[in-house]
Amino acid sequence: MCRFVIYKGTSPVQLSHLLTRPCHSIINQAFDSRLRLDHRRPINGDGFGVGWYDSVHDEELGSQPCIFTSVTPAWNNANLIRLAEKIKSPLVFGHVRATTTGSLSLDNCHPFTYGKIMFMHNGGIADFHLLKRRLQADLPDDIFNVVQGNTDSECAFALLLSKLPDPKAKNFTTRILQQAMLDTIATLNAYAEEAGITEPSLMNFCVTDGESVVATRYISSRHDEAASLWFSSGTTFSEYAQGGHYRMAKADKRENIIMIASEPLTFEKADWMEIRTNNMVVITPKMNLLQIPIVDRFYVSPSDPAALNRDTDFAAAKGLLSPRKALAPVQPRDNAPQLTI
Repeated sequence: MCRFVIYKGTSPVQLSHLLTRPCHSIINQAFDSRLRLDHRRPINGDGFGVGWYDSVHDEELGSQPCIFTSVTPAWNNANLIRLAEKIKSPLVFGHVRATTTGSLSLDNCHPFTYGKIMFMHNGGIADFHLLKRRLQADLPDDIFNVVQGNTDSECAFALLLSKLPDPKAKNFTTRILQQAMLDTIATLNAYAEEAGITEPSLMNFCVTDGESVVATRYISSRHDEAASLWFSSGTTFSEYAQGGHYRMAKADKRENIIMIASEPLTFEKADWMEIRTNNMVVITPKMNLLQIPIVDRFYVSPSDPAALNRDTDFAAAKGLLSPRKALAPVQPRDNAPQLTI
């Protein structure tokens, strides 16, 4: 399936440091994913997209993100290489696609946008054709017309927009984005239950308004592992050896950079921590990172032995897991806040 990466920093990053230069960048993962638990070694060659916000607000340009997408393989797109060397941004979404639902077209390439909002998905809504009509019927007319492609991902984005009090607003609180994400997942689960769908859905969603970022590692199952998701934070992310070998440096306790990725961008074990299954990750405008359990009927408490024994076969068979043994998981706090849906 797909791969994505998110960057949020106090200073803008040159896109090439995320997309093209690292030896295990998301572009290289698209054709040579060394950490993916999938013996088929599939490629993500069905298009790509990158979205970013301006470093300095310009009234004429507006506050909406800029998007560059293509249906060509990311590793073979000269325009992407040229643009990545010349663009800097403090908030970047990058996505490489392997088609599961929907045709190969620009309309189906992530990220998707509406006003200030930008959205990506890694995973798949199980038996989406059985609930698509139900989902569309619940969308207000203006949001229904937002959908240009034919993917489950863009329909999920439209559903999320419908959960916002005002999707055209100029500002969104972190809490509003969190609640819209929770309501989206809960509604998709309700649709699946109504349709009698038993196969789990993989819902690694991420959304931003240019200030806050909300991402989920989620599967509608108590027994299966979700598609992999990792985060890294520090003060600098730079090349320390020739050949695109990067690492995250921590000069002090400040979090100048936070990255979230389907698969780590470096081979440095200390750089990355695993986000637990059925958890939400929030990056606030002030660069605080929160990991919050999503408490619903598919949630398993970390204190339950079953939480450590989720089956990896389902996600691994779809090429959506990277090996846990390579990197250490996040240890949750006993008093961590929880979100209930």
